[in-house]
Amino acid sequence: MDSIGGGKMTFNIFIQSCIALMFLVFSTVASWYEGSKILHLPWEWKYTAIFSKVVNGPVEKASDILPIDHFVYAAKFAPTFPIIMLLSSTYLLILVGYILFKHNDKKFSYFLSSIGVLFLVLSGFVSNSPTIGLKYFFTIFLFIGIISIVIALIRIFQYMTKDQINKGSINNY
Repeated sequence: MDSIGGGKMTFNIFIQSCIALMFLVFSTVASWYEGSKILHLPWEWKYTAIFSKVVNGPVEKASDILPIDHFVYAAKFAPTFPIIMLLSSTYLLILVGYILFKHNDKKFSYFLSSIGVLFLVLSGFVSNSPTIGLKYFFTIFLFIGIISIVIALIRIFQYMTKDQINKGSINNY
């Protein structure tokens, strides 16, 4: 267990991972259940069964709908559990990045900035949605993207400042 960074820190990361994973599993099952309502709403298939159309062509019956489209429907019309899915999976992703780049501030900062850019791009994809659920997702994507980039920039600035101090290029008063 010391390979991640000592006894207590390893246990804390393990507990955080387990809690986030429990939230992810629970919210995934709940989202899938809520999104299964799409099977009974044929007028919604044209607008929500996006992945099914790509894989199977036009959706003509409920059996043509792929399980992933249940999540799309839930995100559009019952966004609570999909938002919990998003937040818990994002937390797990950042936790994995922290574990991988724990001893390299620069790489972790680049990792955070990559996540930020990804979320900003995702916010662009859902920015014009008329549904309340995807409007929430737009706001969350935008917020996580901006926060990730700001934190990454602060960390990079701190790293550069610390590096300059260590090299002696910044004089103390």
